Amino acid sequence: MSHDEEDFFDLDSLEEPSEPVRFYSEDIDFTLSDQIVFQSWIERTVHHHGGLLSFLNFIFCSDAYLHKLNVEYLHHDTLTDIITFPYQDYPTIEGDVFISIDRVRENARTYGVSFQEELSRVMAHGVLHLCGFGDKSEEEQSRMRSMEEEALRLFHNH
Repeated sequence: MSHDEEDFFDLDSLEEPSEPVRFYSEDIDFTLSDQIVFQSWIERTVHHHGGLLSFLNFIFCSDAYLHKLNVEYLHHDTLTDIITFPYQDYPTIEGDVFISIDRVRENARTYGVSFQEELSRVMAHGVLHLCGFGDKSEEEQSRMRSMEEEALRLFHNH
């Protein structure tokens, strides 16, 4: 990793997490409300799919920040709402999930849902990727959407 990449993508300096699910913001002022509720929901979602949760960091950022990650690490010159970086293979769940708050806000308006609903869906999407589910084919996308809905039901039944 070059010096520039280290400065840009340096989560190594984070303290050892005391909780397996942690929330951070990068280059924006965003704090997730009800973090304990989200932590519990993420843990239940992972366990529901047979995963063994080691650690999971959610990093909320801007479109510009996530676009730079998308170009540098995935070689995709497009905007996206989420990028998931797994560090272990399923069933062990270890990873970083970067979410563009700009994209989530815009998508919530586009789809006519609340910001909270869209953010929860995107967070579930990242967890499902870490649980080994893809979304490349139409069949996988349909299954992913169904599992997102199931995860949202878990959230609302906390």
